[in-house]
Amino acid sequence: MNPIEKTVFSLDWMTLILFTALILLTLGKYLYYSKFVNFIILPFNDKYILLYNKKGQLFNWFHSLLTLFQWINLSLFILLALETFGYVETGNQLSTYFLILGGVALFELAKFTLQSFTGYVFNMQDLISGLIFSKTSYLNYSSILIFMANVLLIYVLRDSKPIIYGTIFLICLIIFISAIKLLKNYQKALFPYFVYFILYLCALEIAPLVLIGSYLKG
Repeated sequence: MNPIEKTVFSLDWMTLILFTALILLTLGKYLYYSKFVNFIILPFNDKYILLYNKKGQLFNWFHSLLTLFQWINLSLFILLALETFGYVETGNQLSTYFLILGGVALFELAKFTLQSFTGYVFNMQDLISGLIFSKTSYLNYSSILIFMANVLLIYVLRDSKPIIYGTIFLICLIIFISAIKLLKNYQKALFPYFVYFILYLCALEIAPLVLIGSYLKG
C-alpha cells in the first residue's frame, strides 16, 4: 500500500480568535450598554453618531474595543478569502493571519495619522475628527457581519465564494450608506473646504482601494 498524504485542518486557533472577538463585543455591550444599543441600529438611525461624535471619542474604551473587534474579524475574513481563491496555502495559516492582522492595524493607524495630519494642515481638525469617528463606527458595525461570515466560512460552508461575495457586498452597502449620511450631516461644514475634501477623498480614501484592487487583480 502506498502512503496517502492527508492534510488536517486545525480550527483550534480560529475558534480561539473568534472567542476573543466575541469577548470584546460582549465587554462592549456589558460595560457600555446604552452606547451599544444605539450602535447596533447605526445603519438605520444616526443617534449613535449624533450623541457620541465629540472630541476624544476616537479614544474611548467602547470605540477602542469595537475597533479591535473589527481588526480581528477583518483579518480573519481576509485570510479565509485568500485561502478560498488560492492565494494562501493552508499550512501556515496562523503566521499568515498575524501578518495580515499587523498589516490591517498598521494600515488603519497610518491612515488615521495621515487624516489627522491633513486636518491639522488645513485647520479643520474637528471636522476631520468627526469624519474619522463616523467612518470608523460604520466600519466597526460591518465587522459584526464579518464575524458571522467567519463563523459560516469556518464551521458551516468552508471555501464558500457566495458567502465571501455576499459579505463584501454588504460591507460596501454599509459604507455607501455611511457616505450618504456623512455628506448629509456635514454638507454645511464641508462646503467651505470642498476642494480640500475632494483631495482628501482621492488621497486617503480612494487611492488605497485602487492600489489594493490593482494588487489583487495582478
